[in-house]
Amino acid sequence: MAKHVVVLGAGVVGLTTAWYLRADGHQVTVIERNDDVASETSFANGGQLSYSYVAPLAGPGVLSKLPKWLLKRDSPIHFRPGVDLQQWNWVMRFVRACTHRQSEESTRRLLSLSFFSRDLMDELLAREPDLNFDHANAGKLVVHRTGASFDAARRLLDYQRSLGCEQEALDVDACVAREPALAHLADRLRGGIFTSGEDSGDCYRFCVGLMRSLRKRSVAFRFGTTVTRLRRSFGRRAVALVGNEDIDADHIVIATGASSVPLLGTLGIRVPLYPLKGYSLTAPIDAGAVAPRISITDYERKMVYARLGDRLRIAGMADINGRRADLNPRRVATLRAAAAAMFPGAADFDRAVAWCGLRPATPKGLPIIDRTSFDNLWLNIGHGALGFTLALASGRLIGDLVSSRRPAVSIGGFGLADT
Repeated sequence: MAKHVVVLGAGVVGLTTAWYLRADGHQVTVIERNDDVASETSFANGGQLSYSYVAPLAGPGVLSKLPKWLLKRDSPIHFRPGVDLQQWNWVMRFVRACTHRQSEESTRRLLSLSFFSRDLMDELLAREPDLNFDHANAGKLVVHRTGASFDAARRLLDYQRSLGCEQEALDVDACVAREPALAHLADRLRGGIFTSGEDSGDCYRFCVGLMRSLRKRSVAFRFGTTVTRLRRSFGRRAVALVGNEDIDADHIVIATGASSVPLLGTLGIRVPLYPLKGYSLTAPIDAGAVAPRISITDYERKMVYARLGDRLRIAGMADINGRRADLNPRRVATLRAAAAAMFPGAADFDRAVAWCGLRPATPKGLPIIDRTSFDNLWLNIGHGALGFTLALASGRLIGDLVSSRRPAVSIGGFGLADT
């Protein structure tokens, strides 16, 4: 039976949620506080659809690296403690999740979701051939600068293969043969892991295209509309408030990323999300420039590179230092310098556009795809750096749940109680 469903948030997760709800025949309204889709975390992310690289940030090797990372100004992770109990609570839960057992369990669950998302992307592109977002299926190469990290990566190959990943270890010469733009780094690399099934694309353009398709299917959009709070209605139902207006619906889906925390707090619902601020640069590629054709991840520096048509997207870093998406000039300068050293002459880094966004992360790195204690209130939040990668599968699962259909893949581990 068709219902009226309101989706709060027009980022990539909110839009894919709307897509599958509409496909099920529901009347859908998307409410967004900004004047456009994908105006926050989805706007200029890393551009990698990284289906095989979904291991959570919380891992057994992280804690030993933290002192070095936290003391270096150009470290990939920066933690600035504040008078914020939610921050400290998140950090302590993160530390407890940094075990081999938890990391493997989270990776297995995330791979199941990401492989399903990859299948759904193939279906979507076949159905919507005009969805132009600089999509490419060129594969991904993770390069290692130390023998120790490369050896560890090779030891993981068999485990990754057992979970369905198709990867191969390459020596330095093979890495350069696969991506000639790395030639000048040959004496500083030790090898790489190549995954042919990885994609790349512009998340903002993807969202714009999806919005156009949704509008053709009679999905309503309300931009520039801020939901100030949620309140309890009759029984176990929730209502969203916009100023003095009550927005009642058969179902409400929260897909508002990091800002979900205060919004849900108005109903007394606590979610363990904290924003990890990430940075990106988007640099124009000049004609004839030696720019990478495949996606590259610099393992030691935790930076990613994705070619988006005639632009190069560079992204990285995780700042655990507050809830404001304000650019830190030092972090931008670090990103710019590292990119210019990695691929000199590949793009015009002086004209690169800097951006930062708040990745809404859970301590274990698992998104929350679940119903709340309210009968009509659902959560699709907490995707961290994997929002673009996991969005289609997450949206489909919410569609399954709202329609009282058996989920297409297991949702075990993605409940609010599991965080």
